[in-house]
Amino acid sequence: MKETKIVEVEVFSIYQQNMPTYEGKEEETFVIVLKEKNRNRFLPIWIGKPEAQAIYMGMKGIVYERPLTHDLIKSILDAFDIKLEKIVINALKDTTYYARLLFKDREGNIYSVDARPSDSIAIALRTGSKIFVAEEIMQRGEEFDLKEEY
Repeated sequence: MKETKIVEVEVFSIYQQNMPTYEGKEEETFVIVLKEKNRNRFLPIWIGKPEAQAIYMGMKGIVYERPLTHDLIKSILDAFDIKLEKIVINALKDTTYYARLLFKDREGNIYSVDARPSDSIAIALRTGSKIFVAEEIMQRGEEFDLKEEY
C-alpha cells in the first residue's frame, strides 16, 4: 500500500470575504490560509463564520468560562489520557476538503477519525497538535514569494 506524502503546515491567517450569491446579494464567508512550514506555499480553505471563530479563538488562546465544543473535546481527550498526534487534510472531492484526526491512547493504539478540516484545525490548535496536508493537495495551492507580496 502506497503511503501518502504529507507536509506540515501552520495557520497563516483567517480573513473575511464577501462572495456574490445567485440572488445577487453578498454572503459573508471566511478563508483560512494554511502555510507550509519552511516554504512559501499556501492553501486556502473556505469555511463558515462559526468555524472561523472557533479557529481564531484557538489561535489566540481565548477560553470562555464554560467550554465550547472544541474545548470540550480537548477536555475529554485529557480526561481519558488520549493524545491527538496530528491532523491530516488528506482529500479533496469536488470542492470539499476532508481530514483525519489521528489519536493515540495510553497503550499506544492509534485511531483515525474522519472530520472536517475546520474542526480538526480548531482541535489541533487547542491541543498543540501538528497539522499536515497531503502533498497532492498542497500542490493545488499557489507558491508565493512573501518578500514580494509584503
